[in-house]
Amino acid sequence: MSIIAEAPKFLQVYSNGSVKRFDPETALASLESTNGYKSKDVIIDSSKGITGRIFLPSFPTSSKKLPLLVYFHGGGFCIGSTTWLGYHTFLGDFCVTSQSIILSVDYRLAPEHRLPIAYEDCYASLQWLSEQVGSESLLQQADTTRAFLSGDSAGGNIAHHVAVKAIQTPACPLRITGLMPIHPYFGSEKRTVKEMVDESKEDVTMNDMFWRLSIPEGSNRDYYGCNFEKHDLGNTVWLKFPPTEVYVAGEDFLNERGVMYVEFLKNKGVKKVTLVEAKEESHVFHVYHPQSSAARLLQTQMTRFIEKY
Repeated sequence: MSIIAEAPKFLQVYSNGSVKRFDPETALASLESTNGYKSKDVIIDSSKGITGRIFLPSFPTSSKKLPLLVYFHGGGFCIGSTTWLGYHTFLGDFCVTSQSIILSVDYRLAPEHRLPIAYEDCYASLQWLSEQVGSESLLQQADTTRAFLSGDSAGGNIAHHVAVKAIQTPACPLRITGLMPIHPYFGSEKRTVKEMVDESKEDVTMNDMFWRLSIPEGSNRDYYGCNFEKHDLGNTVWLKFPPTEVYVAGEDFLNERGVMYVEFLKNKGVKKVTLVEAKEESHVFHVYHPQSSAARLLQTQMTRFIEKY
């Protein structure tokens, strides 16, 4: 039995199809107030193993309903969890800064569960939220008419596809008010300028591996889940597409992809699209350094976007 794919310190895939994952430090949820917020683990769909973690400010500054944020973690669709310490810390602090209720979703991972399963699992979290608002104590103040979608890297990709599915589904139980992808993970068979330079060889190899593990077998990087330009959608979707703010990092190998995504949305006629760049930061810096000044600034920028809508 040999290793056929590996992300050192995170993932090993073996020739017999088995998968080993190595999680970094994790954090437990707690209903006791910690750093100004409470958190609770929930089961979204026990039959599919979809779970989540809710974050709520311990002392909301208003008695009014609070906006909802549904967050999807990154990890090339193959690794990652809302229990990872970086995600827990960033989202817990962010629920206080933004005065919002956050549901962070743990969807099924590839290669055992290839796309579009992650999209389906994450869309299912919207249905679950709408059903639980009346009974789950941490959701009592949730405003289902102000739901925002966000996520980093692969999670930013998921946020885009969940927004599209919500538009295409007349019975979608939540109103998607805004979209905030962070360092979104997209690709294509055609390489970008940055992907073709020698210095990017290692990053390209790793990205190609994650795409190979996550897209349907027999597909290539022009699969619609990878290449947004290949998703055949009618004009109605773009007319209804929610206001979007895309966050990119100047030192991120995927920076170009985020910029291309913004231009794509603008060309499709989406009226409210903005790009925010953290010039000196690298990919998913807010997860690796959740209490850094750059992560705090990101929280402030995202809060301003929520407050607009």
